[in-house]
Amino acid sequence: MHVRLSRYTWDMAKFRGKVHRSDLEGGHWQLIADDGTTYVLEGTTKGIEIDGAKVEIDGVVDRNVMSFAMTGPTLTVKSGKAIS
Repeated sequence: MHVRLSRYTWDMAKFRGKVHRSDLEGGHWQLIADDGTTYVLEGTTKGIEIDGAKVEIDGVVDRNVMSFAMTGPTLTVKSGKAIS
């Protein structure tokens, strides 16, 4: 039996950092990752939309997406949670 994984499942990773609300271009949520990379958050962000919260996110960096935000690559969030 072969199990076929979608690209989404195959490329998923964990990201940690702080959530930030940007007012640029109508507003969007960002992750300022622990390594200093800034990501624009898309997808399932409910529950982590708290400015300044330390979070852990399961998601995929989608480099094929363009955004008006232009503040970093888009991180499509599968799930996320606040951490201490």
